[in-house]
Amino acid sequence: MSADPVRILVVDDEPAIRKLLHTGLGTQGYEVIDASNGKAALAAAATAEPPDLILLDLGLPDIAGHELLRRWQEAGSPIPVVVLSSRTDEAGIVQALELGADDYVTKPFGMNELVARIRVALRHRLAQQGEKPVFRAGDLTVDLVRRIVKLREEEVKLSPKEYDILRLLVQHAGKVLTHHFMLRQVWGDAQDVQYLRVYVRQLRQKIEDNPEQPRYIHTETGVGYRMREPD
Repeated sequence: MSADPVRILVVDDEPAIRKLLHTGLGTQGYEVIDASNGKAALAAAATAEPPDLILLDLGLPDIAGHELLRRWQEAGSPIPVVVLSSRTDEAGIVQALELGADDYVTKPFGMNELVARIRVALRHRLAQQGEKPVFRAGDLTVDLVRRIVKLREEEVKLSPKEYDILRLLVQHAGKVLTHHFMLRQVWGDAQDVQYLRVYVRQLRQKIEDNPEQPRYIHTETGVGYRMREPD
């Protein structure tokens, strides 16, 4: 007997986008339901059989996408959310991530890219429920229990702050973390974003073969950083 398909709630006021996603995601084996406004989205997410993931357009006619994210965050909703946004709306993307969105895709987007982001968001939520104590990706190993970092089996010496940044990225591997989220988590108070960039640059010098073309810590321009997913 086959497992039930993953149910995706598409929240977008553009009929053409909803139709595109119905067709494209349907061919990938997903069950798609949709909502054309915020009120319908709230109702669909609160049913006895809620969706497994939400694709959310930020520009809705009645309730702003950011307000929906705020309500779901306050309610402690476990449903992962991938935001659909215009390519120039960096501030809106950052705000959405700060309000609990798991990832974002900018319009226009390719279906392969969108499906990859959906899979990452679903895997990340599952991983949070049973976090593995050892992270492995390529030649990099991070033991979160023993606080040991190795590159090609050679231990890498990190400063306490460098390790804190790496641990945070590893714990959220595959998910984009905003600059301000990382600053709060690592320093606990307001710091200039340039302060974080300096530490990330130092960290890359220690774990990347080519810091200018990183394999592990990827920059999300104007937004933050994303750690490569584990192997």
